[in-house]
Amino acid sequence: MNKAQLVEAIADKLGGRQQAADAVDAVLDAMVRAVVAGDRVSVTGFGSFEKVDRPARYARNPQTGERVRVKKTSVPRFRAGQGFKDLVSGTKKLPKGDEVAVKKAPKGSLMAAAAGSKTTVKKAAAKKTTAKKAAVKKTTAAKTTAAKKTTTAAAKKATPAAKKATAVKKTTAAKKTTTAAAKKAAPAKTAAKKTTAKKTAPAKKAVAKKAPAKKTTARKTTAKKTAARK
Repeated sequence: MNKAQLVEAIADKLGGRQQAADAVDAVLDAMVRAVVAGDRVSVTGFGSFEKVDRPARYARNPQTGERVRVKKTSVPRFRAGQGFKDLVSGTKKLPKGDEVAVKKAPKGSLMAAAAGSKTTVKKAAAKKTTAKKAAVKKTTAAKTTAAKKTTTAAAKKATPAAKKATAVKKTTAAKKTTTAAAKKAAPAKTAAKKTTAKKTAPAKKAVAKKAPAKKTTARKTTAKKTAARK
């Protein structure tokens, strides 16, 4: 039975083929959307549809026998209900006439299920918002940490250069001070030399002047001695 035959089978019960087609499309669309979102669609007496995650694995190509890596994926899974299994196996007989083969849901369960679906939708929306907020916080934290790392790295690179610059400045300042002191000391040395030269020059002249006096005294003494002998 394909979809068109399914629509024809339920057309009489729903009042026409178009109404039956719309009902089938609406039911299938709702089931597919719920399973894709990760919800489990369970129909009492029929079965349940759910989404199953398959991890990455290795498989073999049946034609070549080559080992192939299969990526992680998600697949839909249907599990038949116990009533459906009993009808297929023959332990239970199909009802005759207009009686429905699938058990009807008890009274009040549909309203509770609708309320539960609303709450699940709200919870799912809240989870999505929290996940988005967490992702935003992670990205901002990662950006701040990256900025801090870059600033610290730049500071580390700049410190050796700064140290070298300060060392060069200190050495140049020391050279300037030593040259200035040498320049100041040079005139002082020259002035001291001039003063010493001036002092020594008069002393030499005085010695030169005093020397003849000694000769005259020596002559007078020799003259006295000769006169006394006579």
